[in-house]
Amino acid sequence: VQLQASGGGLVQSGGSLRLSCAASGSIFSMNVMGWSRQAPGKQRELFVQITSGGDTMYYDGSVKGRFTISRDNVKNTVYLQMNSLKPEDTAVYYCRMNNKGEIFWGQGTQVTVSS
Repeated sequence: VQLQASGGGLVQSGGSLRLSCAASGSIFSMNVMGWSRQAPGKQRELFVQITSGGDTMYYDGSVKGRFTISRDNVKNTVYLQMNSLKPEDTAVYYCRMNNKGEIFWGQGTQVTVSS
C-alpha cells in the first residue's frame, strides 16, 4: 500500500487548508484511515481516524469543531479540512492507514500557521 499526501502549506492564523491522502495498492475494503501530526520537538500523535463505514474518532480535543475528516472510498482517499488554524497546529501531517492490522504511512506534508 502506498499513501500520497498533499495539500500542506503556509497559512495565516484563522485560515484554512485541506489535506488529501490517496491510497493505492492492495487495500482491503474494511480499513481505517487517519491523520497524525508531529510538531517540532514533539512526538508524532494520531489525532483523528475514519473507518471505511464513515465512523469518525477524534483523539485530540483541540481540533474538534475545527478539523473535519472525510473519505471517498471509490477513490481510496481521505481528506482533512482544517479551519480556524492556529500557530500551534504547525506540524508535519502524516496520513495513516490500518489495512487489516498492517499500518502504512504517507510521506508527510508540512503545515505552517503564522501568527
